Amino acid sequence: QVQPVESGGGLVQAGGSLRLSCAASGRPFSVYAIGWFRQAPGKEREFVAAITWHGGRTYYADSVKSRFTISKNNAKNTVFLQMNSLKPENTAVYCCAADSVYRGGGLKLKAGDYGYWGQGTQVTVSS
Repeated sequence: QVQPVESGGGLVQAGGSLRLSCAASGRPFSVYAIGWFRQAPGKEREFVAAITWHGGRTYYADSVKSRFTISKNNAKNTVFLQMNSLKPENTAVYCCAADSVYRGGGLKLKAGDYGYWGQGTQVTVSS
């Protein structure tokens, strides 16, 4: 079983940057991919970005392309989400999740495809 743990959230002004971390403890060798999702108050959870654990293939939501970068450090069992040019509408609880099912190189965008979830980290962007 994999247990993702997020860190790195906080308060930042619009236009600023934050880097979130997702450490995979437990059985990280069983991870196929890590995804980042976010949920703002009163809104549904939405996909942000994902990366395959071994191949490093990435995928981004259109709303964050060119501003967010997902990366990994396998030696540290950690995935990062670098968020630049943050906007107030990016305010949300950001969660990382692990997909342990082999997808043949593909990435899943739906929360239901990820079996292991962290508790989330709050990101607040002030205007």
